[in-house]
Amino acid sequence: MSLSKELQTLKEFRCDDRCVLSVYLNTNPADPEQLNGAWKIHLKNGFSRFDEYLAASEDKELKAYKAVKDKVVKEIEKNQSDLSKGVVIFAANDPEIWSVHFVQVPVKTSFHWENHPVTEELEYMLKAYPEAGIVLPSFGEVRILDTAMGVVKDELTFAFDSGLEVWSEQKGVKSSIQRGTGEGHSDGFDHRLKENLERFYKGMGSTVEKLKKERGWKEIHIAGEAELANSFAKTLREKPQSCIYKNLNNVAAGKVLAAVFEK
Repeated sequence: MSLSKELQTLKEFRCDDRCVLSVYLNTNPADPEQLNGAWKIHLKNGFSRFDEYLAASEDKELKAYKAVKDKVVKEIEKNQSDLSKGVVIFAANDPEIWSVHFVQVPVKTSFHWENHPVTEELEYMLKAYPEAGIVLPSFGEVRILDTAMGVVKDELTFAFDSGLEVWSEQKGVKSSIQRGTGEGHSDGFDHRLKENLERFYKGMGSTVEKLKKERGWKEIHIAGEAELANSFAKTLREKPQSCIYKNLNNVAAGKVLAAVFEK
């Protein structure tokens, strides 16, 4: 399920009494306020306030709260060595809901105990860092990042064999034929090879549009040397959200995200 569809499901969720715990937790190690794992203190304090407030509540509500609280704490502690910038969790037992997101975007710590998931902050985050495909075209391949809220969910690489005039998906590997390029390289580029590359891009344009539909991308961004980025952009029926004229094909996925969304 795409994050947008999951968000819609969360917004429609209701229970008769308060039963949903919504947790937004800042775990960003680069944040001065998070030194020495300060998020653990914020997590404990956030729940302590609920513990005191709900102490006099009916047994049914108190039992429901403690059950989801324990589940949330265990989930965060289990993943504490892999925490990034923030954690967003929505949890309820009856009816059941369990939605966990470890995100790479800023999160403001807050805790909510209501009869529905408190999704406003998640909606804001998704608007700032929407589900998007990042396309990185080069002479030898097209690298595609499937992203949402600053996290790379999947990465695909499609390699172009200029001799066989075919392309194939190469998951997780770099093409052995990827060509470097510099200023003026395209001037001497073989005309026939350029035509084959254009056909390759045209086919990949259709693949990208299919992925956009299947994966629920709201945006498509292209990053590559100017000639290649513009050439690929022309294969798409809709204009991409942005074109960045920089070769990022050999750059780590996290840095690609920063170049695209934090420009």
